[in-house]
Amino acid sequence: MTERVTKAAEEVKLIVFACEAGMGSSLMGANQLKRMVKKAKLDISVTHTPVGQLTGDADVVVVHKGLARQAREKVPSAVIVPFTLFVNDPAVKQLVSTLAAGDPIVSKL
Repeated sequence: MTERVTKAAEEVKLIVFACEAGMGSSLMGANQLKRMVKKAKLDISVTHTPVGQLTGDADVVVVHKGLARQAREKVPSAVIVPFTLFVNDPAVKQLVSTLAAGDPIVSKL
């Protein structure tokens, strides 16, 4: 897929924080994202799942950069937001601020 996925902020109803195995530091990152979404008063669900179990209902997939291509293959219709740090990553903070501003989000790959 060569064209990047773009979604309007109001289209985003489910963000999935995907990881390799579904535990550990990625769970901390997912919980932090849930708190950020709640604080921004966004009506968006945030779930946590292993990248191999992603389904087509995800509007946005937040995933470690090493797993981003795998996430793109599993959910080609989702906006993919790769991160480097499991906690306090600038890409995750930018995602929430963009959604809170009502601006569209664009997949990073």
